Amino acid sequence: MLWRLIRIAWVVTRYRLDHLIPLDRLPRYARLLMAVAPIRLFPKGDKSRGERLRLALENLGPIFIKFGQMLSTRRDLMPPDIAVELKRLQDQVPPFPGETARAIIEEELGAPVGELFEAFDAEPLASASIAQVHSARLDSGEEVVVKVIRPGIDAVMRSDIKLLYTFARLLLKVWPEAKRLRPVEVVEDYESTLFDELDLQKEAANTSQLKRNFQYSPLLHVPTIYWPRTRRRVMTQEMVRGVPVADTDKLEANGVDMRLLAERGVEIFFTQVFRDNFFHADMHPGNIFVDISDPRDPSFIAIDCGIVGSLTREDQDYLARNIIAFFRQDYYEVAMLHIESGWVGENTRANEFAAAIRSVCEPILEKPLKDISFGQVLMGLFQTAQRFHMEVQPQLVLLQKTLLNIEGLGRSLYPELDLWNTARPFLERWMHDRAGPRGFWEELKRQAPDLAQRVPQLPVLAHQALSQVEHQRKHRERQSEALATLHSSLSGVRRGARRIRIGLALVAAALAWQPITQWAQTQHWSVVVAAAVGLVLVVWR
Repeated sequence: MLWRLIRIAWVVTRYRLDHLIPLDRLPRYARLLMAVAPIRLFPKGDKSRGERLRLALENLGPIFIKFGQMLSTRRDLMPPDIAVELKRLQDQVPPFPGETARAIIEEELGAPVGELFEAFDAEPLASASIAQVHSARLDSGEEVVVKVIRPGIDAVMRSDIKLLYTFARLLLKVWPEAKRLRPVEVVEDYESTLFDELDLQKEAANTSQLKRNFQYSPLLHVPTIYWPRTRRRVMTQEMVRGVPVADTDKLEANGVDMRLLAERGVEIFFTQVFRDNFFHADMHPGNIFVDISDPRDPSFIAIDCGIVGSLTREDQDYLARNIIAFFRQDYYEVAMLHIESGWVGENTRANEFAAAIRSVCEPILEKPLKDISFGQVLMGLFQTAQRFHMEVQPQLVLLQKTLLNIEGLGRSLYPELDLWNTARPFLERWMHDRAGPRGFWEELKRQAPDLAQRVPQLPVLAHQALSQVEHQRKHRERQSEALATLHSSLSGVRRGARRIRIGLALVAAALAWQPITQWAQTQHWSVVVAAAVGLVLVVWR
């Protein structure tokens, strides 16, 4: 891990990434430290800052490339020159040799490539952070693409994940407030989703599920998986043809309805999250294409389902109700939902939290809806929630990242996109269906097999319940009797203890009055009687 840290520092120095830091926003002491830092001794070279950042991320490996891909979807949040360069990380990462890909395919599938495919192109179609794809043709004549995992990628990713864990634990030690960010849990969640991408059989299964969910939908096409030629490091799927969603010039030149396309992208996302509870969580432009066979009725094509997400039913409900309450500017409802869901402490005062949310949201909502950025809303709410010790919800991080990607994608297609107006009818309809008669009927149908199995058992279950109640009643009676006996015994013990104390006191008093050797000649028989009574009290049971 130390060597990995040294390498990261070397790459940052080599590409002079310090030039990306906005010095005017740093404290004075930080600016002074930057001015005398040894990194300034290295030449900047003639490459632009965007190119230097892209090359640095490519050198550092898949986790850093993923970060660059996420940034590339938000061209509205970064300078254009950097956004253009980061866009190349979506499918133009330097490839590994085609012969290496052949060797991996033959090792995984257990046969020569010539027997597996009628034709195979050793030159990759595209290359990304974790895998690259090659075009091929089956013996049946079907055009396919073969995805192959990069060799040695597992070790690099594990090293980077260890580094992230180190940073997360260090953050907890140096900044107590980081507890509410739950950095270790966030890294754990990221690790799980990231390493799922290394198993192409899981990706194939995710692709099949997504295809089944949109089987009868004109909005989204998902390629078919060829399972006999799919293994952990190799996946074969249908060749799809479309225009990359990032190629807006070509889309516009072909007369594509960009507004409809952007709105359909939002609808697809919310359908996945709320109707299917299974969403594609890596929707950067390199994974999305557009079918322009009918420009007036365009549809999306999705590939690379390595990262998917889902929510619990409770999180689904709370999330939908939060968004709808936000649309309606019902900040008290937003505050109450956060408290009910446990996202903020139970002792949080709803009216105070609502007032804080209102102070952030009202200035934003005064703008036209098309000018509202979900990213800005999230950041404002996050900063406000610091006062109320709101914890990060790791299960929602993947969803928030995907929603930011969708918003960025929609705005690149149609800058006037009204994200909220597009999503609001869908969410209100979904909530009505979930809570209304239809939702009740669907839930009843879902529970019907279990209910049908249990109905014949109801008499037996009722008898068992009544027997258990009777057994508990008798058990309580026996406990009461035992407690009464114990109380009586303890009372007897206490009386015996008092008797012994009195007897010992009488004997002690007699001895103090006259030694025992003089009792035979004593004239005070009361001393002897007292001693005798005392002895009787001591030894009597």
